[in-house]
Amino acid sequence: MKFSEEIKAVRKACLLSQEEFAKELGVSFATVNRWETGKTQPTYKALRTIKEYCEKKKISFDIESE
Repeated sequence: MKFSEEIKAVRKACLLSQEEFAKELGVSFATVNRWETGKTQPTYKALRTIKEYCEKKKISFDIESE
């Protein structure tokens, strides 16, 4: 699964909007939007934050590169 699809699946599993998910991760709405549309990739720090968030919520998150 592409990262853009994976991040969207995680957000939807949490029943969050892009804006709410962005607040949870400490990034902007635009950042989440760009990740989900495949325009940008997250930084290593952001990936680590997403991974930790998923671990807390017990959600699978596969961060393999595209």
